[in-house]
Amino acid sequence: MSSAVNTSIRLPHRAFALLRDLVHERTGLYFEDTKSDMFVGKLSPLVVKWDFDSLLDYYYFLKYDSGSADEWRKLFEALTVQESFFWREMDQIRALVDEIVPRYFITHPRHTLNIWSAACAAGEEPLTIAMALHEARWFDRARIEIHASDASPRAVEAARKGVYRERSLRNLPPGLKEKYFACEDGLWQPSNELRSRVHWRIANLTSETDIALAAMASPVVFCRNVLIYFSKSAARKTVRILAERMPRPGYLFVGAAESLLKLTSDFELQEVGGAFVYSTR
Repeated sequence: MSSAVNTSIRLPHRAFALLRDLVHERTGLYFEDTKSDMFVGKLSPLVVKWDFDSLLDYYYFLKYDSGSADEWRKLFEALTVQESFFWREMDQIRALVDEIVPRYFITHPRHTLNIWSAACAAGEEPLTIAMALHEARWFDRARIEIHASDASPRAVEAARKGVYRERSLRNLPPGLKEKYFACEDGLWQPSNELRSRVHWRIANLTSETDIALAAMASPVVFCRNVLIYFSKSAARKTVRILAERMPRPGYLFVGAAESLLKLTSDFELQEVGGAFVYSTR
């Protein structure tokens, strides 16, 4: 492989369309024609690393080379946004803690409630859920397990390590920051007790097997701010599998900018404790 850096990546529209559609097929992520510059900008460092002259060369490598599996993981990480923060969209988490969890244990007092954070990035969302449940003393009163997954191995590894910059804690109330985190050299790490509440794994939301295995045991699923990166067909497939596999009653939380109304009729939009949530019919 040449050590020279090729900074000129050619972009015939045919090459963009081929690679874009291959990425959509394998990952569910979809980039409109108007986002071609963004698409190329995110992938150019990977193309340059292999010393390819064009996206078409990279396309053939991804599609036909038997050794491209690891490259697909790097591509997914390059295209997805992993930035998140603690205590985000808390109206939904309060609805979970104050309304949905009590309902569940009224009808299933001896069961374990599984909560799945299906696109956990570096772990801020599931750890926020754990903090909120701990503050309400639910772990003392009932059996609750939090499972967190992401399609990016790098994100899951970062979540397991659990080291965060100040920016990730910008929305966290100071009292909780002091209670659940320790700071060293400007980096914050959650307490062992908090980290022990979350089980981490890799799962791809375009994989029927990955979705089905996690959903069938999870009456509560957080799938926030991820479907907006999918095409309608990929999002519809993911939502369909969730609807088929989630227990009844089941509760699906999506991001504030996301809606399932044009994707499926298998979920019913409800207002629960001042927040909107989709429930299985």
